[in-house]
Amino acid sequence: MEKILLNDGNEIPAVGFGVFRIPSDGSTYQAVLQALKAGYRHIDTAVAYFNEAEVGRAIADSGIDRKDIFVTSKLWLQDYGYEAAKKGLATSLKKLGLDYVDLYLLHQPYGDVEGAWEALEEGKSKGLIKSIGVSNMTPKLWQKFVPQFKTMPAVNQVEFNPYFQQTELRKLLAPTDVKIEAWGPLGQGNSELFAEPIIKQLAEKYHKDAGQLILRFENQLGIIVLPKSTHATRIKSNLDLFDFELTDSEMATMAKLDRGHGSHNPDAPGVEEMLLSAFDVHEND
Repeated sequence: MEKILLNDGNEIPAVGFGVFRIPSDGSTYQAVLQALKAGYRHIDTAVAYFNEAEVGRAIADSGIDRKDIFVTSKLWLQDYGYEAAKKGLATSLKKLGLDYVDLYLLHQPYGDVEGAWEALEEGKSKGLIKSIGVSNMTPKLWQKFVPQFKTMPAVNQVEFNPYFQQTELRKLLAPTDVKIEAWGPLGQGNSELFAEPIIKQLAEKYHKDAGQLILRFENQLGIIVLPKSTHATRIKSNLDLFDFELTDSEMATMAKLDRGHGSHNPDAPGVEEMLLSAFDVHEND
């Protein structure tokens, strides 16, 4: 598995397995086991996915050494603020059944972000977290919060696909070598994206499917991708990206698909209020 060097000196597998919206009825457990069997060594979950416990069980039952699996989770808004975030991290570790997580992110950029970040910095200093980062930070939100941080985030996990290539954000993050992780790297299954003539043409040329072609394009841009599937064949094929390479001209043609916006706008009015009241991550504690 190809790895990418983070700005804190740690390495992260270039392709991870996402478990967003996979139910915690045994489905997440089975999907993570399948992913680990297929060769994934990077699992991405979150408090707000309500499936950390199943991810942890699958890791424990996989027979793979803990040190060989990169585990990400994310703190939800209800646990922002210094003291609340310390408890939130402890709860994540308990549910995952782990002594540490490889990457812990602030899931949304609202509320007491600075206090929560301070708790993550402390967790890192204590060895409870290897790398710390943020998620869903637009350039505007990045400029609002990150200049106040003592520690530069290692990653910013945001919506990213060929229709939304985050060009402004990439320029902003490049000088500090902050890596972008892509949620929804396949456009959340957008049939229009998969039917784009250039994608179909290149997929045929390289004997790949459209999904593999899209993920390879993103990988060559230096983006960490987190495809999600519960189908064994798709889980496996999403990892099969490293036996071909797009040319510079093909990359440039793919770049022209960018529409400059995605399905989620963290800067939009009302998003903060909507997410703060979306659900209770403690209802099953």
